[in-house]
Amino acid sequence: MRAARMHAYGDPSVIRVDDVPVPVPAPGEVLVEVAATSFNPSEVGLRAGLLRDVFDLDLPHTLGWDVAGTVVDTGERVVARLDTGTAAEFVAADPALLVPAPVSVPLAHAAALPVAGLTAWQAVVGHAEVHRGQRVLVNGAGGGIGGYAVQLAKRAGAYVIATASARSAGVLRALGADEIVDYTRVPLHEALAAPVDTVLHLVGREMDLVPLVRPGGRIVSVTTPVHAPPATGVTAVHFVVGNTPGDLAALVRLVDDGAVRLDVSAEYRFEDLPAVHRAAEAGALRGKVIVTP
Repeated sequence: MRAARMHAYGDPSVIRVDDVPVPVPAPGEVLVEVAATSFNPSEVGLRAGLLRDVFDLDLPHTLGWDVAGTVVDTGERVVARLDTGTAAEFVAADPALLVPAPVSVPLAHAAALPVAGLTAWQAVVGHAEVHRGQRVLVNGAGGGIGGYAVQLAKRAGAYVIATASARSAGVLRALGADEIVDYTRVPLHEALAAPVDTVLHLVGREMDLVPLVRPGGRIVSVTTPVHAPPATGVTAVHFVVGNTPGDLAALVRLVDDGAVRLDVSAEYRFEDLPAVHRAAEAGALRGKVIVTP
């Protein structure tokens, strides 16, 4: 089978498509034929060697965490977040991690859901506990997580303010954002009419977000930790997404009910992954990008 693998730490040229053996499932595992994986920005850091303290990789390493595909033995269409290796034509998986794929979208598009959707769900529903009447700022809404975060916060009844460039503004309004702040044109502290109850921080750099939040409010970061001095009355939470199939199943139901849309902005092949990484480093990607065999 074909697999997209990084052969060393370095620039995107370390990614190559190789012919490798089809994996043999361990006892209790199943073999999944991959319809698509998706690109996640953290894979740039993985490839560049910035996450070595988190991931102990044996090189060459098959990329990919998201998967949408078909269980070979049963024909069941599934979606999952796996530990690694989904940028391949087949992957072995623990069936406990597999969730029936949404039926309302193309199977390949479902690969846009697991990592980004789970991160947004756990940020909005779990850590931020967003509820009706709140003002919520989604900082970095133009990325893959941001589209889901906007929809979930709006569904919870919040007034949603999204930071994004002009190229993402129309899509985010369609996804439910009440207000768009173009961070390329105006600083956040000048754009907000009043402090917010919650900031969902999805940008991979440190920012002074505490002055944007009312006392008693909350900052939830999925990227860099945010420090909020106790005197401010602001609670800051940094978390790493957990792989919880129950949450993913809840998201699948929302997709099939029409309550959450998949924002698939582009589709690429395995051979295109170096170009996808370069585009990500240049800030040229929007929404979710799926990658197919």
